[in-house]
Amino acid sequence: PPAPQVGVPRLYPLHALSVANIPNSSRGKTSARSSTNPTPEGLQSRRCKLLEEDSPVVQAGKRQRQRYVTKVGKCQVNLGNIQDKKRFLSDIFTTIVDLKYRWFLFVFMMCYIITWVVFGFIYFFDAWVRGDIGHQGDPEWQACIENVDGFVSALLLSVESQRTIGYGTRMVTANCAEGVILLMAQSIVGSMIDAMMVGCMFVKISRPKKRAQTLIFSKNCVISLRDEKLCLMFRVGDLRESHMVDAKIRAKLIKSRQTAEGEFIPLEQSELNLGYDTGEDRLFLVEPQIICHVINRHSPFWDMSAESLRREQFEIIIILEGIVEATGNHCLAAGMTCQARTSYTEDEILWGYRFEPCMSLEKGAFQVDYSRFEMTFEVQTPAASAKELHELKELEQQEHSTLSLYWDHLLQPCALPGP
Repeated sequence: PPAPQVGVPRLYPLHALSVANIPNSSRGKTSARSSTNPTPEGLQSRRCKLLEEDSPVVQAGKRQRQRYVTKVGKCQVNLGNIQDKKRFLSDIFTTIVDLKYRWFLFVFMMCYIITWVVFGFIYFFDAWVRGDIGHQGDPEWQACIENVDGFVSALLLSVESQRTIGYGTRMVTANCAEGVILLMAQSIVGSMIDAMMVGCMFVKISRPKKRAQTLIFSKNCVISLRDEKLCLMFRVGDLRESHMVDAKIRAKLIKSRQTAEGEFIPLEQSELNLGYDTGEDRLFLVEPQIICHVINRHSPFWDMSAESLRREQFEIIIILEGIVEATGNHCLAAGMTCQARTSYTEDEILWGYRFEPCMSLEKGAFQVDYSRFEMTFEVQTPAASAKELHELKELEQQEHSTLSLYWDHLLQPCALPGP
């Protein structure tokens, strides 16, 4: 292999955001091919092919990326080995609401079925102990529970009592006190189940989580100059006519790093300034907005150039929050906070591009064309980092000030001697 050249950037190994390599079947076949004698013409090409397969750049491209947050906003983090699970039972309402729909409907049905069966068994046991089942059709017998001749009829009585159906054939009479107490207990338990399960169903349906489906983000980020500053930009939009109230946006950079003491910090989160100090992070989202992050000395992209961007590995998490407006079909979720999320990896950042305008003035109103929401166009952008551009600009200003002082000194009139 050729000798290493001085100044060639070093390729660091990928960190925790990547999973293991997928085994390459071509490597397993090299031992079988080595027994044959290749021709001199094909030896050089085969050697170059093997060197290309073993190069770090190709291996990095073949690795399968594991995202921290998907493009639709789902967090790819699974919680396991939780020892103290009693905390979930203490907040049973949120636990039921967070269940998937199939499990939520299962719990919803089982709450009613179990209470019907339990109280039906109690009705049947009471009628059997008092002898009401054995004296069916006896006009002189004062039954505690009338027209209950088996467990099925007792179950029907339980359903009719809890759901206040009241067909009139099976009923609890005033001949026994325990029957009245049992009916009162079932009414109270049924009301409690109705209040809890109907409340869970209402919250499950009216959660503003579905409102985030109409908040869209651009598929790519772009980096270009804006006001002579290198900026990272992406676009957000709202597809509904009922807008978000007090919309705020923020960004997190997910990147693993190693400290000066040698500690490895996987998936470290750092903040990206989207205009928090100037109030630009508060959006009036009535049309698509281009969100800008100025790459300055406080930005984690301060030392990153177009070339180093290809070797980096990170993920940018975008979080858009707002209150659902109380109009239209969103009256159920009015006043509830909605959150939409997306993410961008380093291969989804386009260096030297801008977003195309998607608004026009038609018939006295502004028209938004969402078919141009993802479109970008290439612009002239330096490939150097923001730090290098800043140093170059300072050097030019210093040279300009030095040259102006030199010319001022030359143009200054000479002092004439006196008579």
